[in-house]
Amino acid sequence: MPTSSRRGTWFTLACVLLLGLFLVRNGAGEATGGPPQPRAAAAAHKSAAEPLPAAPGPLPHSLPRRIVVPSLRVDAPLTAVGLDADGWVDAPPLHNGNLAGWYRGGVSPGERGTSVVVGHVDNPAGPAVFYSLGSLQRGSRIEILRGDGRIAVFAVYAVQVFAKKNFPAAQIYRDAPRPELRVLTCGGGYAKKTGYDGNIVAFARLTEVR
Repeated sequence: MPTSSRRGTWFTLACVLLLGLFLVRNGAGEATGGPPQPRAAAAAHKSAAEPLPAAPGPLPHSLPRRIVVPSLRVDAPLTAVGLDADGWVDAPPLHNGNLAGWYRGGVSPGERGTSVVVGHVDNPAGPAVFYSLGSLQRGSRIEILRGDGRIAVFAVYAVQVFAKKNFPAAQIYRDAPRPELRVLTCGGGYAKKTGYDGNIVAFARLTEVR
């Protein structure tokens, strides 16, 4: 699909995001103790203005194949996901705990703009792929192996938990003049009846291409 067409679709979707519908579905909540939550230092948006390594130029479109987060010992395949009938992002199959989803309605990781990856925090078997997402620190690396053989390396500059009620979608998913990445999972408080009441979001920008 041409780049201009993909961005047009993303803009249309942004109108839906303003309604707060672009959220990851509730996790299963089976893991005991609960997943780690972001620390105040990692969550501070002022960190986005602090210097990170110089960013390389944007890459062309290429389907992402795998996500690696060394500090969390995450190494998982990526599958393309869309939106379900209710307008929510369609998370990967719940039974596969070590699988993450790339939202195919946006740009691919490494392209100019904001790409989105989602995954479960847990499932009935226990912790899932992004169980430890909330423990990421500023400067942590997120690596995306692309179909063209390149690895897009992103540096985390903020991690925050947002309530699903009044979710600030316009702030999180807005277009960017450089390659950016958002990684989401469920988080916040948990109740057996309603599931998690928030989403943990890691904000990162491209800093290296290998």
